[in-house]
Amino acid sequence: MSETTTHARATFSHMEQGTREDWAAISAEFMPFAQALADRVLDHLRLLDGDCGGFPIDRLTHCLQTATLAHRDGRDEEYVVCALLHDIGDTLGSFNHPDIAAAILKPFVSPENLWMVEKHGVFQGYYFFHHLGLDRNLREQFRDQPALFERTAEFCAKYDGAAFMQDYDTLPLSFFEPMVRRVFARPRNSMYVKENESTLAQPA
Repeated sequence: MSETTTHARATFSHMEQGTREDWAAISAEFMPFAQALADRVLDHLRLLDGDCGGFPIDRLTHCLQTATLAHRDGRDEEYVVCALLHDIGDTLGSFNHPDIAAAILKPFVSPENLWMVEKHGVFQGYYFFHHLGLDRNLREQFRDQPALFERTAEFCAKYDGAAFMQDYDTLPLSFFEPMVRRVFARPRNSMYVKENESTLAQPA
């Protein structure tokens, strides 16, 4: 007979009834759950394996290749992780995948990297929207933010748009896993984390 671990649980039926003890129990459960976020992100990324969607290579290889190109070009670790995860939203956000990737990365990356991930879809459209009867120049609406515009256009030109090579020496996911774990270990922009701290706010 296996032993069952008992965890403290809150007792309220409406949040307005919550006590300090309730939130202490919830906080205690949250930390181990949050610390496994990188595992869940990597598992979800693996769902792209084998799914080509008509492209020359499958979606996971495209993500790995984008990150490989960025890494070999000397980009910093956070940028490379953004490159790796930029299309992770393909499975659940088929019509808005950049928004999904940006939402996952938002607590952990700089505003510049977040903007790049969030907007990469419309910038990537420069290369193919006209083949679908769409406006390839939709990205022009962001010309009033020249630094962010050029950063995102460069990401698409040098890494995302170029990452469809069938014979490229793409680095495996195992190479990038430590980077993902380090980036996801320290949230710096979350309503649940006190300013200048990297862990969940605790009951006083």
